Amino acid sequence: MLTDTKLRALKPRTSAYRLADANGLCIEVRPSGAKAWRYRYRYAGKPSIITLAEYPAMGLAEARAERDRLRALVRGGGNPANVARVERAAKVERAETTFGAIATEFLNKRAKEGLSPGSVKRERRLIEKDMAAIGMLPITDVTAPLLLGALRKLEKRGVVETAHRARSFAGRVFRYAIATGRAQSNPANDLVGALEQPQVKHLATVTDPGKIGDLLRSMYSYSGSPVTQAALKLAPMLFVRPGELRKARWADIDLPAAEWRFTTSKTGTPHIVPLATQAKEILEDLQPLTRRSEFVFPGVRSAKRPMSENTITAALRYLGYDGDTITGHGFRAMARTVLDEVLGFRPDYIEHQLAHAVRDPLGRAYNRTTHLAERKKMMQAWADYLDSLRLNSV
Repeated sequence: MLTDTKLRALKPRTSAYRLADANGLCIEVRPSGAKAWRYRYRYAGKPSIITLAEYPAMGLAEARAERDRLRALVRGGGNPANVARVERAAKVERAETTFGAIATEFLNKRAKEGLSPGSVKRERRLIEKDMAAIGMLPITDVTAPLLLGALRKLEKRGVVETAHRARSFAGRVFRYAIATGRAQSNPANDLVGALEQPQVKHLATVTDPGKIGDLLRSMYSYSGSPVTQAALKLAPMLFVRPGELRKARWADIDLPAAEWRFTTSKTGTPHIVPLATQAKEILEDLQPLTRRSEFVFPGVRSAKRPMSENTITAALRYLGYDGDTITGHGFRAMARTVLDEVLGFRPDYIEHQLAHAVRDPLGRAYNRTTHLAERKKMMQAWADYLDSLRLNSV
């Protein structure tokens, strides 16, 4: 019989060889030096052999215990090789039906269906970091208390909104798992109301006509680079998302048609921004300076990259406007409020121009050209209104 001393002393040879212990258990020494436990038995009158595990990961006593379990299985009419295959299949199935695996499968499916890259990145972070505590658990083992425990960690970090997004995302993952036959319940539904409510913080903006005029006069007085000057002038006039403005490409801008066509960063849908006369003139003045670059607003260090995401914010801070007064994103809130409450444009025109996910009564996304003629009139009226505020003290 084998002992640990004998096992440790075994040396590899040019070909594999085995040494018997007892009752079918043996150790196989391979040319690489690896040592593996093997169990020999007879099933249906035929000799068979299976590998148990490597030594010393599985010790001598553990190997004998596993041999005894398999001997009992054989005496009862079972085949250890079949059991091993079933166990391996079960392990694979458990690995493929963890919360993390199904969440990743669901996210990949949504990405192929057009989910924006930004949303894919955020949801992948939810899977891999924010909900890592339940990622390796079989999805059927994730109960409401376990899910809540993972979400509570986000609350303790002070990211309450992320906790709510994580609960909502988990709910979609469970619905997908139910639809694909890998879960029977959705514990995320049981957590409605269980999390702290996030404090609503509106983006800083300016909506008073007099203050808008003061802001615009300050922005037009900015003495920095011509590229930043142009971006500052266009930010309130076009009211697109800050990232969309700074990444604008000349290839997407049709100056003769006075249109800027691109795919939105948030919803991943095609969008059209009609260019008012004032916006067109600003771009025509800028084009000779930056047309060698792909980007309308190239970066300071490299024309192959767009301007920094902090450029407009830094310019506003230089002019004396802090984050509690106005932000780059705040121009969208400004336009939404004033176009509705002061200039009286229809809310659906405004929502379309903001590139929000507006849908028709049947739940279908509107085409990007919807209300385009009316939106062109609205964008010109908006530019004219901003000019009137800037040129005339209110």
